[in-house]
Amino acid sequence: MIRRLYGLTWRNWLIAAHDALATAAALLVTVVLRFEGPDLTGRLPLLLWILPYFVLFSFVTCYLFQLTTTKWRFISFPDLLNIVKAAMVLALVLLVLDYIFLAPNVYGTFFLGKITIVLYWFIEIFFLSGARLAYRYFRYTRTRNQARVIDAAPALLIGRAADAEVLLRAIENGAVKRLWPVGILSPSPSDRGQSIRGIPVLGAVDDLADVVADFSRREKPIDRVVMLPSAFDQQVQPESVLMRSRKLGLTVSRLPSLEESRDVPQLAPVAVEDLLLRPSVKIDYSRLEALVRGKSVAVTGGGGSIGSEICERMVAFGAARLLIIEHAEPALHAVVEQLGLRGAATVIEGRIADIRDRDRIMRLLAEFRPNMVFHAAALKHVPILERDWGEGVKTNIFGSVNVADAAVACGADAMVMISTDKAIEPVSMLGLTKRFAEMYCQAVDRQLATKGNGKPPMRLISVRFGNVLASNGSVVPKFKAQIEAGGPVTVTHPDMVRYFMTIREACDLVVTAATHALQPQRPDVSVYVLNMGQPVRIVDLAERMIRLSGLQPGYDIDVVFTGIRPGERLNEILFAHQEPTADIGIAGIVAAQPNEPPLATLRSWLEALQRAVATEDRGVIEGVLKDAVPEFGISGQADR
Repeated sequence: MIRRLYGLTWRNWLIAAHDALATAAALLVTVVLRFEGPDLTGRLPLLLWILPYFVLFSFVTCYLFQLTTTKWRFISFPDLLNIVKAAMVLALVLLVLDYIFLAPNVYGTFFLGKITIVLYWFIEIFFLSGARLAYRYFRYTRTRNQARVIDAAPALLIGRAADAEVLLRAIENGAVKRLWPVGILSPSPSDRGQSIRGIPVLGAVDDLADVVADFSRREKPIDRVVMLPSAFDQQVQPESVLMRSRKLGLTVSRLPSLEESRDVPQLAPVAVEDLLLRPSVKIDYSRLEALVRGKSVAVTGGGGSIGSEICERMVAFGAARLLIIEHAEPALHAVVEQLGLRGAATVIEGRIADIRDRDRIMRLLAEFRPNMVFHAAALKHVPILERDWGEGVKTNIFGSVNVADAAVACGADAMVMISTDKAIEPVSMLGLTKRFAEMYCQAVDRQLATKGNGKPPMRLISVRFGNVLASNGSVVPKFKAQIEAGGPVTVTHPDMVRYFMTIREACDLVVTAATHALQPQRPDVSVYVLNMGQPVRIVDLAERMIRLSGLQPGYDIDVVFTGIRPGERLNEILFAHQEPTADIGIAGIVAAQPNEPPLATLRSWLEALQRAVATEDRGVIEGVLKDAVPEFGISGQADR
């Protein structure tokens, strides 16, 4: 405890001084109120002799109940309970002192008595809590006054009371500025007619237009709507809320859930992708933190959509060191700058490197010595790789081999490769190259499992998933840009279907898969598949985005079909027809068990690929890849 006292700040010592003075004043006031005349004057000398020791004991008591280290600005019900507990301990000490020591040995009769000690307990609670509550109220009123002075936007909150309370606390504490709620619209009938932290619940979500009109008539126009996490439940119809708000001319923001932000609550614009998906899988964040906290992590392709999000999650989960490998200088600079703004304790290092450069990757990982490597670098656009097939082989196959070998050589605990649903019965060069990279990781993982060197073998796993919304090159940003330009919105085929999920959910599930692979009892799984929910027709997605922009498809914005591009298929699949699957007991993730060619065979194919790439012989490359992936083209033929 003495060592911890050295860590107290001057503010803590100021609080300690206040509590000591409050305790002394409470005891003196109690005695003065309880006794008078000779009873009072006869007790004062002994009281003044006892008082310094009692105050010193009260300092220890208040510290143990965390009164000394709690910020008054955020005092809450648990803090008030600690005050009650501390006052109870002090009152019991007075009771023991009076009945056991003073009455029989010093004073001859009861020095204070039970009534005096009970009175002291109430006064002590009042003195300790009074200044704290007064300061909290002062900060609250100052925040309200500042909101009026700086013309904070009058806002309606949409969502349940529990979510509204989180935002209202953030506003009171100054974490959210330039916003002042005037009312709440809740989908829960039990909330209606109530007030949350002084803000009334004005009605149901369907009352939005009436409430806005009522405030306008009173010359208190509402400028903004904030959609709380519960406003995105399907039964609330968030699309309807967004469209009605925009028709009323209101700015619409959202409050991310605590699981999503894992930081100080901050408002964000409502993006179309927030409204397009099924409910996300519930993530066990404590499991992810236990895996990452204090570890050294390397991420390849850290400047891309997936890679940068993985970097952000590593920082959020408490990684000690983070190495970001990226070959594009602007992307590397952007992600390092963005992560630096978080003010986290993670030491972030960004290095320019191409995963094709084997010596460079080997050297970087050997110097950094990561515990985990997340391999997100890849070439991913199907039509481009159909044309520039050799570049896909160099990056997606040889680059992945380089990263896997470097991870093994540097002694990492795990390498996680980001794969794709296009690797299943592939019909494109992207799918072929990613499936070959999967097989190499499988083979190395199997070989390491057979080596009994006294420590848990390193894991090399692949995680497959489909499209992520708002990633670079995905249809959502493309459709947004086309709608903003006045159309048309281009779709390849009316029956084109794809799986979608958010970048955040995909990355969290990737890390969750790593926690499963690194269990003490090594699971016989090296390829994981994320549950992507129900497939979405691309034309439905396009029409939905047009409507969410306040326009009508076919009237304001045309949808034009351009034809299937080389390497594409109408329906993506999550498992091959002859591929066994297994449930691993984690929501949102399933294990796949694809075929595993021997490592020696894979290396002979790699040698053949290397020679063919050097001579730009596409026929040889396709022949090698078809030998390695015999299921190539099966589902593509079925689509046709």
